[in-house]
Amino acid sequence: MMIDDRAHGSPDDHPSGTDPAHDARAADSASPAGGTASAAACRQLMQGGSKTFFAASLLLPAPVRAPATALYAFCRVADDAIDLRDPGEPVDTALARLHHRLHRIYAGCPADHPADQALGPVVRRFGVPMPLLGALLDGFGWDAAGRQYETIESLYDYAARVAGTVGAMMALIMQTRSRDALARACELGVAMQLTNIARDVGEDARAGRLYLPRTWLRDEGIDPDAWLAAPQFNEALGRVVARLLAAADALYQRAEHGIAALPRTCRPAIRAARLVYAEIGREVERGGLDSMSRRAVVARGRKLALITQSLGAALVLPAGRRDDLPPLPAVAYLVDEAARAARPAEQSAGGNFYQRTLRIIELFERVAERNRGSQTVSG
Repeated sequence: MMIDDRAHGSPDDHPSGTDPAHDARAADSASPAGGTASAAACRQLMQGGSKTFFAASLLLPAPVRAPATALYAFCRVADDAIDLRDPGEPVDTALARLHHRLHRIYAGCPADHPADQALGPVVRRFGVPMPLLGALLDGFGWDAAGRQYETIESLYDYAARVAGTVGAMMALIMQTRSRDALARACELGVAMQLTNIARDVGEDARAGRLYLPRTWLRDEGIDPDAWLAAPQFNEALGRVVARLLAAADALYQRAEHGIAALPRTCRPAIRAARLVYAEIGREVERGGLDSMSRRAVVARGRKLALITQSLGAALVLPAGRRDDLPPLPAVAYLVDEAARAARPAEQSAGGNFYQRTLRIIELFERVAERNRGSQTVSG
């Protein structure tokens, strides 16, 4: 149940008004993600997968968009390798094969698959630690094994693996390595996964899966096993869904502090994903919290409005930004792994006028933040 809505219809039309072929050529020209053929295959997986991720990715600068697409492609292929394995194959066998593929990628001899070929240069260039991808694969294994979760804390553990890992790896690709920013990136992934779960209660139940915390169901007088045998919506279930959306919203609010720590050119894309995913929760609420009989979808016009709203993230920092929030315990080990990652080689001091201007603006921004901190201390 990775953050992905590919199974539910084709993606929206290209929302940015730009030419997809031009985007593809730009990504290839700046891509560390393998050859042109591998990069093209990865883009097809992205475009045919998560509509929200695809739309948000168009706001990323090309040097980030290409490796992010390679990362998404491998995650998607790995998820499929577990979910679509032969019916008689044990989960552990399929999982072991994926871990073997991952070791080959890090050994510099990836399997002959476009996603593996594209991911190799990405993990080397950006110093993505193998334990992050290993945790993601383990989360897929939890899914296939039908694991259920007694408490919200155990659900956080699951969401950290299948989505928090993606947040950490995206932060590394954006060359963001502060512990606070990494924690917020992981928590944003967890928030998105909780939104997915709240939206897909009915779909999951019909497939024999239950992600809602079992203790929360019992708090509302619902026996989890009996409900899963004959799932139906009622007000008590709606209160559980509302509680889950509230937990997601708290993490979305924390994520705002991390978005401000990203490179200026990357902020709009990540804020767009944050806004659109949070809006899915609002759609669930507008439907009376009934995610059994309907699947909440953000209308294309509303999605475009939120993406437009996100553009201001490049210029405006959130009020009261905090860098002292402890990470959610479930993601702390991911933060530790990502923070230890080898920093990629520094870019040259040159660059085009636009890049140099951004560096100067960001320097002034850091100075202003230090001054504000000094004034707070002295006041």
